[in-house]
Parts: sequence; C-alpha cells; structure tokens
Amino acid sequence: MFARVALAAILSSSAVAHAGAAAASPVAHPRVVSADPVDTTPHVLDGIVNAITVVGRTVVVGGSFSEVSDAGRRTTYPRSNLFAYDLHTGRVLPDFAPSVAGPVYGLAAGDGGTVYVGGEFHGIDHQRARGLARLRLSDGALVPGFEPRIGGGMVSTLARHGSQLYVGGDFVSPRTALARLDATTGAADPGFTVTPGDPLTARVKVHALAVSRDRLLVDGTFTTLDGHSRPQVGLIDIGRRTAKVAAWRTSTYARRCATAFPSYVRGLDFSPDGRYFVVVTTGGPKGGICDTAARFETYAKGSNVKPTWVNSTGGDSLYSVAVTGAAVYVGGHQRWLDNPQGRDSAGPGAVSRPGIGAIHPRTGKALSWNPTRERGIGVKAFYAHSTGLLVGSDTTRLGREYHARIGMFPLP
Repeated sequence: MFARVALAAILSSSAVAHAGAAAASPVAHPRVVSADPVDTTPHVLDGIVNAITVVGRTVVVGGSFSEVSDAGRRTTYPRSNLFAYDLHTGRVLPDFAPSVAGPVYGLAAGDGGTVYVGGEFHGIDHQRARGLARLRLSDGALVPGFEPRIGGGMVSTLARHGSQLYVGGDFVSPRTALARLDATTGAADPGFTVTPGDPLTARVKVHALAVSRDRLLVDGTFTTLDGHSRPQVGLIDIGRRTAKVAAWRTSTYARRCATAFPSYVRGLDFSPDGRYFVVVTTGGPKGGICDTAARFETYAKGSNVKPTWVNSTGGDSLYSVAVTGAAVYVGGHQRWLDNPQGRDSAGPGAVSRPGIGAIHPRTGKALSWNPTRERGIGVKAFYAHSTGLLVGSDTTRLGREYHARIGMFPLP
C-alpha cells in the first residue's frame, strides 16, 4: 500500500503548476513511477474505462459503465458512462453526474472548469448532443454556445491544442473522420482540410490522435492523407496557417497482419519534447510489426522512415501507450515483452509483463518495472500526470491489489 502521507506530499507540490490546466500535453517524469498503486482511487464496478483526462485537480473518466464506488467500497454511485473524482482525495464528485446516452471514447480538458467528451452517443441528460459535447465540471451541464455539428458517425479520440480541438472518429461531418474545431464554439476550422482516405476497412476511421508543438500525429484505417501515401500513420504540420501533411512517411504499417485485423494500429503518444513518438498495435501472432510497440523520430524525412526500435509481445495486442521521457508505458492484454520470436508463446529472451509494462525509451528493451495487471481486454487509457500515471481498463486487479478499472501509479 502506498502511504497516504507520501501521496499528499507529491500532490501538493504540483497543485499550483496544474491548477486550471486546459490542454493535455506530454508530461515529463524524472523517473519511472512506483509499481505500488495509490489507495485513494475510486472503483468502476462494471464495463470498461476508455478515456481519462485531468482538469486542475479533477480526474474525469469515460467509458461504458453504470456504477462507481469510493475507494473503500462503502458508497455506490450510479454513473452513465462518465464520472469525475478529486485527484488528491479520490472523492467522487457528487454534482458531476451527467447521463451520457452511449459509450465515451475520448476526453480533453477545457478552460474554465470544463471538459470535452467524445463518443458514440446521441444525447446528454435528454438534450441533443451527437458524438461530442462540452460539459461543466461543477454540475455536468452542457456548456452553451459549443455546437460542433458532428454527424454520420462517432468520435473516438480528442486532442486539445490551445484554442483548437482536434477530433477523430468515423464521422462524415463537418469533415470526414478528422477535423479541427474552435474550442469555444465548436465550429470547423476552414484552414484545416487534411482528409484521411483509401481505408483498409469499409469506412475511414481515425483511432488515435496526439499533438505536440507543431505536429499532429494521427492513426487509423486510412492509407492516404490528402492523397499522399500514409499507411495507417501520418504526421500533419500544424505549425503554419494552413495545416499540411508533413514530409514523413513509413511503410512499416503497410505490411499485413492477421486477416481479422486489416487495420491494426491503435495507440500513440509523443515524447514530452515532441522529438519522437511511439505507436502500438494489435494484429495477431504473425510477427513483424503486429502486436508491437515501435519508436519513430518525429522530424525524420523520407518515403520510408524506419522505426528506431520495435518491441514485440509475441502475439498479444497493445492498445495504449504513454511516453514520459523516463519510460514508455504500454498496455493491452499482453503476456510478454522483448518477445520477437514468440508466436503466442514465450520465445528466447521474453520477459513476463502481464497486461502492463514499461520500455526503455532509448534501447527499446523492457524495464524491470512489473506491477502486473489482470489482463482482460486490456488497458484502453493512460494519462501521464505530474504526480504519476493513471490507468484505465476493464479488469479489477492492478499492481496485485483490487483497483477496479481505474488506478494510479505515483511518482516515488
């Protein structure tokens, strides 16, 4: 058990720096987080957690669930796919209880104590809200004036960047699968017209987004961006008035995995300085780039940029990744890391890392950090905060303790 006194000390030391933080950005950690989760996180009692964000001292959690409880499991709260709690104490916010009529897949912090919520829903609290909404944390109400006009599909991922909100999914309006919106009004930015195309599936879908100072990283079922070949992963230069596809391409994800996974790239994250990023995949036990984590250099140029390193699970899916500088955290339902010769088995050199693990950012080899996690479907959400690493999944054992679907590993 992690001492409450120690947790209070690290939280209070960072409270000023993060009070009122509006936009998610990569957070640098000076060291690897503890393998012993904090004791104060509440529990999600059913379903799955898909997304986490932090607004000031409030943690917002989204997914597909109906009940949560306090850390001591004394009080149960009905919650429809979205809830919030105090980062310091774990107290579930009683007045933030919006009824979201469908799963939540993406979250992003907003200004003035608000949060952006994306998913596959048609309304919130019996008010029209299709796929994307902005809510007040004080009472869960919709923020007036935010009208994004998402149509024809769902929102799977969000990335806030100053006055702009990047939105990905399989929607068809206001643009196809990828849009940049005004963070206040929700209006589509006419200066952003980059369009994913030629999908590997029936319709184009953006799975994940990450943003750095001047680059937007995007993955999904597409094989082109604005007609340029970008198999499943691409970088967009957002450091200019009109966004443009960056001169970066890799054919790494043009390779085939199992036929059940025509598109298999899932999570991604930039390093805190934006100089590199890591991509994780599913795909089945076929070796190669299937079921792996891979590092790429952001500002490399060329028609076929090679990964700096690849770490393979040997046949188990990875869904999420968080890069903190001290480590690359990966989560899924994997059994091993360092397992390039495994085929649903432990090959030479494989190390056991059930459900969660950490990789050295430079060498690409597994670190000794091994808290373990009940595997289930897998980790669907990481959020690196200045005080530690938040983890969301579908199971109840994390770090050899009961932490139902949400937990946090603190910085020691």
